[in-house]
Amino acid sequence: MRLRIVITTLVALTLSLGLLGTAAAAPQGVQREGQTGPKTLTPIKYLVVIFQENVSFDHYFGTYPGATNPPGEPQFVAKPGTPSVNGLNDFLLKDNPNLANPSRLDRSQALTCDQDHDYTPEQLAFDHGLMDKFVQNTEGGNCSDKSIVMDYYDGNTVTAMWNYAQYFAMSDNSFGTTFGPSTPGALNLISGQTHGATPSSLSGVVANGTVIGDADPTYDGCSAGTTISLTGTNIGDLLNAQGITWGWFEGGFKPTSRSKNGIVCGSSHKNIGGVSVTDYSAHHEPFQYYQSTANPLHLPPTSVAMIGKTDQANHQYDISNFWQAIAAGNQPAVSFLKAPRYQDGHAGYSDPLDEQHFLVDTINRLEKLPTWKQTAVIINYDDSDGWYDHVMGPIVNQSNDPNNDALTDPGLCGTPQQGAYLDRCGYGPRLPMMVISPYAKENFVDHSVTDQSSILRFIEDNWQLGRIGNQSTDAIAGTLNTMFDFFHPNFRTLFLDPYTGEPIKG
Repeated sequence: MRLRIVITTLVALTLSLGLLGTAAAAPQGVQREGQTGPKTLTPIKYLVVIFQENVSFDHYFGTYPGATNPPGEPQFVAKPGTPSVNGLNDFLLKDNPNLANPSRLDRSQALTCDQDHDYTPEQLAFDHGLMDKFVQNTEGGNCSDKSIVMDYYDGNTVTAMWNYAQYFAMSDNSFGTTFGPSTPGALNLISGQTHGATPSSLSGVVANGTVIGDADPTYDGCSAGTTISLTGTNIGDLLNAQGITWGWFEGGFKPTSRSKNGIVCGSSHKNIGGVSVTDYSAHHEPFQYYQSTANPLHLPPTSVAMIGKTDQANHQYDISNFWQAIAAGNQPAVSFLKAPRYQDGHAGYSDPLDEQHFLVDTINRLEKLPTWKQTAVIINYDDSDGWYDHVMGPIVNQSNDPNNDALTDPGLCGTPQQGAYLDRCGYGPRLPMMVISPYAKENFVDHSVTDQSSILRFIEDNWQLGRIGNQSTDAIAGTLNTMFDFFHPNFRTLFLDPYTGEPIKG
């Protein structure tokens, strides 16, 4: 009976996803006075995707917009009329069906242990959609307090995120495209596809030719251990075919040394706990899995003028190259920004306060640019880290791998269609999704269903690139257009303090 109820709910949600994908289109063929660059479907000429690490929606926004506001911490008071989110109500906070109730983490607890965010444990934590087995399945093995997997921050710690939500648009119904850790999430962002991997089988990493875990990319000189590669098409290929400038800009991509034996990506920074963290992570760089878009030796652009164009760097850059291009008035049309690891938000080596510094510094700088009036910034995450979230999304990709699937029964994530690629069970956990732009709806919460590949679809639609194909989830992804108002822009800027996350007065 329990399984029948869950499946009925999933079918209804899947049908709603199809309807939500037909939201009203943006202005057609927009090219307004003073705008430059290729013709776009919306007024957005510059898209900046900030892709962070390992946060569930409830972990950052579970009690939004109500903050505790204890003395000594940055204060947050919601604007009148702030909409509510599907968050942690009194029942979930005080009588949660898991083995522990969620507890608030304050700023002194910004550094935490890492949770288990693998493909199968996350399905087990969802427990047929009951969302009641997180403590048993996704708590971190190195965590002394096993119940911490249930815990959350509020607007006194993730203060900048809550303030951005007050002035721009956020979603409370956006999901990881599939279950699993960083590499599947990053691949879904750029291709909506985790199938087509070589080798086709690698325990805990690749199953039935589909990526379910983390391994470094074959086409990266800073990779370590066993590596994997992907075939097929990604958004970089589509952008190149239309001559649209773009780039992936990641902290630590610039090698610290070169020799006949290879390259070393050894730059590092200390997090707020004083621990030195290597900046670059090869398995966070999705374009390096595809030979067509890889820069194996991390070669620099041939000139600042070539950043975003095709040369020896092949659109893969250090994050410093993004700001070089900006300073030269050469901002690429599509830019993916990946913070150095100590600022990417990943529990275990990063934290929300270091992450806040990166987000605020980046957005403050972007808002000062002449291109800001044509820019949209999207903040999204690669996976949930296994942190508790109480919402299960629609299962739009089914799988029945007896070794890895466990959502609806042992070996099952629903019943896949004939010919469907296995081990792509999803949608996975609910993740934060924010749009910061003069065209973002103000103080708006979007309840329509979206996922990581909705960003991919926005790029495809805005620059009229076509679809990836080959079972990419871009074809079924919900639209982000409901988070925008393309007809009534608000060019007011919001500058925040990177330490407190509070608005800067004056």
